[in-house]
Amino acid sequence: MDTTSNSKHRPFSIKLWPPSEGTRLVLVQRLTNNLSSNSIFTQKYGALNKEDAEENAKKIEDIAFNVANEQYDREPDGDGGAAVQLYAKECSKLLLEVLKRGPEEKEKELASQNNASAETFFDMSKGQRAFIKAEEAENLLRPLKEPGNSYTKICFSNRSFGLEAARVAEPILVSLKNQLKEVDLSDFIAGRPETEALEVMNIFSAALEGSVLKSLNLSNNALGEKGVRAFGSLLKSQSCLEELYLMNDGISEEAAKAVCELIPSTEKLKVLHFHNNMTGDEGALAIFDVVKRSSLLEDFRCSSTRVGSGGGVALAKALESCTNLKKLDLRDNMFGVEAGFALSKALSKHLDLVEVYLSYLNLEDEGTVAIANALKESAPSLEVLEMAGNDITAAAAPTIAACIAAKQHLTKLNLAENELKDEGTIQISKALEEGHTLLKEVDMSTNFIRRAGARHLALVVVQKPGFRLLNINGNIISDDGVDEVKEVFKKYPDVLGSFDENDPEGDDDDDDDGENSGEGEANEDELESKMKNLEVGQEE
Repeated sequence: MDTTSNSKHRPFSIKLWPPSEGTRLVLVQRLTNNLSSNSIFTQKYGALNKEDAEENAKKIEDIAFNVANEQYDREPDGDGGAAVQLYAKECSKLLLEVLKRGPEEKEKELASQNNASAETFFDMSKGQRAFIKAEEAENLLRPLKEPGNSYTKICFSNRSFGLEAARVAEPILVSLKNQLKEVDLSDFIAGRPETEALEVMNIFSAALEGSVLKSLNLSNNALGEKGVRAFGSLLKSQSCLEELYLMNDGISEEAAKAVCELIPSTEKLKVLHFHNNMTGDEGALAIFDVVKRSSLLEDFRCSSTRVGSGGGVALAKALESCTNLKKLDLRDNMFGVEAGFALSKALSKHLDLVEVYLSYLNLEDEGTVAIANALKESAPSLEVLEMAGNDITAAAAPTIAACIAAKQHLTKLNLAENELKDEGTIQISKALEEGHTLLKEVDMSTNFIRRAGARHLALVVVQKPGFRLLNINGNIISDDGVDEVKEVFKKYPDVLGSFDENDPEGDDDDDDDGENSGEGEANEDELESKMKNLEVGQEE
């Protein structure tokens, strides 16, 4: 799907994970200093000598990195923030454990933890993305051949297997398949000719046939229908799958039908990620048949798959049976208003929803209002709501505000790239005033917001404990307005996003031709004054 028109307006996203080698080395040095230098903890438990401190610091960092990396693997499309937090938390925890024990005892403990991790998870995805030859495969896969090993999860991602390397892996996988629970074969045939790639897939599929897997990741392999069918023997043998990832696989209509045909049972399926494929409406019908049969589904992603209005309506009907859904991501499709109405009906039945991603679906005001009304009455524990890029105007703001006011667990709100202006922004800000103590991030960038709306929103969110980011870039806030917002956040400058795309002289279509900067600011103040007594949920 061509997403150029959407992508060029979206805020630049920075991946926080994985950390660079330099960052990891700096952390090791910091841990070394904490273990060996004078502090309240070393005074209480005793310090290590420099050599022991450095050795233990390396082990602490390595264990924490592996733990955090597993967290990131579970949510590869996030910004890595959760993994970074876990990384720091694990380092702190292990550091204190080291100090509480003597150096000798601590070394044994860390070695034990490291071995336990190595025994259950084999990961060859680290390092540079590259072709793998037979000799290298022999060396890399040697730990999998050790008698009595306890590997239950393997990741072969980021290395491209040719026929020779695949034949090295084949007997090893056959010997392991009765103990494996999680298999990640994402991005493992990159750059290979189609004939060779299909044969490699057939080899891996046959070797793993009959394994009882809980998780299978075949993403980033440009499968198409031929590739899906190359994995046919493996897919057909799976009856206990809980997680299936088929992202960025070039799955068209025929390939989608093959997926539906080859998966015999979805009774236990909880996670289905189907991002960035070429499915379209017809292919979507096949995938949605899988969804309809997955009554335990908790996490469904079908973003950037070229699904239009007809497919959106069909998806909504399929989702009605998935009443355990906790996370729904349908971003960047061509649903339109009609599919928005159908989706609102489905969402009214989902009481367990925690994260909802509905950006860039062409919902407009009508579809947005329908969905907001449905979510207001359902999803009491909603934490994330994203509806960016849906041509939403201030006319829909009262309904959105009423929905938001009812969601006291909300941590992230994204309404970027709409046309809410000051009127809609102030109404939504008022909805956030009472409670919402868990709120961490608000994105209202590119919404034709002026000084009054920006100031009101800033004054509301700055009071939230633990708030991390307000993004109001790409608006038309006056220079004085920007200064006022910065003054609001003077104690927390890192919480306020950039203003590098703000246009203080910008105009929206509804402005009078003769309005100058001073008159504009006066109008903003008048607007804010008029809206002070506006009740959340009040509709004209």
